[in-house]
Amino acid sequence: YASAGTGTPTFLAAELFKGQAGVEMVHVPYKGGGEAMTSVISGETSVYFAAAGIVLPYVGQGRLRAVAVTTRKRLPMLPQLPTIAESGYPGFSATNWYAFVAPGKTPLPVLERWNQELVKALNAPEIKAELQKHGLTPQPGSRDELARLIAAETTTWGKVIRDRKISAE
Repeated sequence: YASAGTGTPTFLAAELFKGQAGVEMVHVPYKGGGEAMTSVISGETSVYFAAAGIVLPYVGQGRLRAVAVTTRKRLPMLPQLPTIAESGYPGFSATNWYAFVAPGKTPLPVLERWNQELVKALNAPEIKAELQKHGLTPQPGSRDELARLIAAETTTWGKVIRDRKISAE
């Protein structure tokens, strides 16, 4: 399997899958996502766990075949494509996500205002539609929800790293 390099989200998603599926695949690290994508398109490698927005054009051109999405739910732009969890690996989820963060000493009223404005923007139909065109599913929420997400992700990926005996190279 191709990855954008050891420790990257594409690598960790593949390692999570290997652990849950009980399969072994040879890791072929590349210097970035572009090289990894090229390796799959050319047939040099067999699979790549890539962000939907990056692969959609290649799927549309018939240069890549989408097998499943790594998200918990099907993607709005690919409703016919099952999740990996639906494909026989319950609980599988590997999602790239982005967060708006600030320095630790930022005053609470400023943080609350920024959060309110971000939630409002991400709920705007035109922004939501534009993000979805690029394979992104906006999930605006509170600062507490983000803290819980970060804690859960830290637990999940820490376990993958320990279980798969992954170390920095």
